[in-house]
Amino acid sequence: MPIVTITVRKPKSSAFKTGVLESVYESLVEIGGAHPQDRFHRVHELDADDFRFDARFPDLESDRSDDFVLIEVLLGTGRSVKLKKQILKDMMSRLAGRGLNPEHVMVYFQDVPWESISTGGGRIPHA
Repeated sequence: MPIVTITVRKPKSSAFKTGVLESVYESLVEIGGAHPQDRFHRVHELDADDFRFDARFPDLESDRSDDFVLIEVLLGTGRSVKLKKQILKDMMSRLAGRGLNPEHVMVYFQDVPWESISTGGGRIPHA
């Protein structure tokens, strides 16, 4: 059950945000095996004062622009490093195809134990 949050600087068009979210979603479904209806995405669009980042950390080839995107993906525990690398490769390809420089995208995967997830009604289906 991936939950996706992207954080961007204002202003971003609906098309920009949709392009990022669709790239992530498509990679999670096609490579990561997520259910096609399992779409829970949110966007944090912040002023520059509220979203600060280093231009080149740790070793980028060019400075991050105001189009920098921070992507956080919460996943149920169990995806291998190999699979996460495949998801990232596919995601970066999709983002580049939509005009975003992959060097300016940071992705964090967070593994959440299944017994810590309730999908509704207070039920924990995997515990």
